[in-house]
Amino acid sequence: MSNERVIQAADLTFILGAIRTLDNSIGTVSGQVETVGNEVAQTRSDLSRLEEAFADFVASDLKAKQLSLAETRQVKIRQELETTFGYYAVVRRQATGILQASDISLVRQETLNSATEELMISAPGYWLAPALVALAAWLSDNRDLATRALAEAIRRDDEKASLFFALVARRAGRAEANRVWLDRYFGMQDPHKLDRQTTVMVDALANGVFAGDVSLQCNKRITSWIEELSQYPGFTENQRKQWSDALRSKMPNDSHAGTYSTLAKFSPTWPALDSSVNAMAMHAVVLAYLKAIFDGEIQPAASLLAAVDDLLNKLVSRFDDEELPLRRQEEMCKLIIEEDGDKKAAQQRYDLQHKTLDEVVDFTQLLTNAAMHPETSHVTRATQRFAIALSRNWIVDAHADVSAQSRMAVPQTVEIGIEDWKGNTANGENENELVQSLGTHLDKREEEALAAVKLGGMHYAAIVFGVILVLWSVSAGFVTLLMGAACLTWVFLAHRGLAKTKATLKAKFAALKAQSNEALRACMAEVVELRRDLARRDSVAEDLNAYLQDISPDQHVMTTHSATRRVLVNT
Repeated sequence: MSNERVIQAADLTFILGAIRTLDNSIGTVSGQVETVGNEVAQTRSDLSRLEEAFADFVASDLKAKQLSLAETRQVKIRQELETTFGYYAVVRRQATGILQASDISLVRQETLNSATEELMISAPGYWLAPALVALAAWLSDNRDLATRALAEAIRRDDEKASLFFALVARRAGRAEANRVWLDRYFGMQDPHKLDRQTTVMVDALANGVFAGDVSLQCNKRITSWIEELSQYPGFTENQRKQWSDALRSKMPNDSHAGTYSTLAKFSPTWPALDSSVNAMAMHAVVLAYLKAIFDGEIQPAASLLAAVDDLLNKLVSRFDDEELPLRRQEEMCKLIIEEDGDKKAAQQRYDLQHKTLDEVVDFTQLLTNAAMHPETSHVTRATQRFAIALSRNWIVDAHADVSAQSRMAVPQTVEIGIEDWKGNTANGENENELVQSLGTHLDKREEEALAAVKLGGMHYAAIVFGVILVLWSVSAGFVTLLMGAACLTWVFLAHRGLAKTKATLKAKFAALKAQSNEALRACMAEVVELRRDLARRDSVAEDLNAYLQDISPDQHVMTTHSATRRVLVNT
């Protein structure tokens, strides 16, 4: 009997040792599980940041590739222009060269004739080649050759040839010839379908190149064009739409995420807000653009010869329709480069200004192109003033439309999303309410998380199983007792770990609440500042409207090169 007690005591000591070892092992495993849980949470956070960084990288990489592609394409397009139309450049250089050589009588007439005849052979089909032959023949008083060459130039391109010789006649001081050629040119014009080179005529008018009576003739023609266009249904609406697009083409495409970083991160409304800031910034951009056009004096050309030569260069080098497809591609590449590879923004800009590269436009669209896109229309600042002054009323109406649309597009409420909580604010006035709502939401999440920290079905099954094994060990022996004790010990340790898990959860939620409240308050502060920023930018609309109201054609008095004064007619 005593031996039995010794054996049982020894057996119980072994069991207790095994239980302690199991306790330590389970504690170690529990700590490792907790560590793994923390690492999983950290990994999820890192993955979220990595996903965001990867998206930024992809967007940046795509822009870089588009930028590189646009630069490469631009070079290829220019090479193709040079390859396909390079011989045009040789002919173009001769246009003013012949006139300037004739001015100073440094080149023999035979040389001029020979040079123009070679151009006729090297540029088949090009209208300027026979025009230069006619010019050289006219300078050498070869009437027969001049007549035949002139007829060929007119056959190839009547409008450009007529405008070309109108400018040449003006340069030579032939007032009657200048008037006749302009009459011929105007007789071919349809104000609904004007070729782009009409801007050369407008440029000459705005810069005082024509004599007083011819300028009056041009003004009357322009007035009749506008009156004719205004008779068609929908004219006013078309003008407002046309100028609305022109104004929007000046809208910046800046990102303000650096200024409003918290809103950019936590507000689903941010893209619309960012767009609204750019829309409101348009007023200041357009106002600065107009001031650059109208403020200060315009330095006229040194002489009539210089002024006409500049117009002739534009006419012969900028308005050949054969080059338009490549010019359009070149313009698109230029916009992509200006937008640092943002093809979507470049396409939006191109859509708003693509009519500057249309073969034919109506007269009011031609004025819009000249006023807002001088780099593509190839006009001077004087022409911009003239075009804007003529279009003043349409611009005022269009600006009112764009301003109203921009204001309507500003989100009335700003949505904020932090974790899985969402809230709305108009001007940041309900900060305390949203802070309370966020706190309530996180408290509920904490309660749910803590409530989930409890013994599960497996634990209760282990208790039942362990009790059964312990009771059964009376007859089955110590192995069964060991198994039952292990089950009960596992449940005990799991129950003891609940408190630690709950404490960890409480600490995490406390940090989450602090971070979330900080983010929410930062969002509310940025909403307040954003509303002030929008109001400040929108207030410039009144300054722009007042500036436009002060513009009038009859205020722009031009001095012609014939020493007479010309007042632009208010149409």
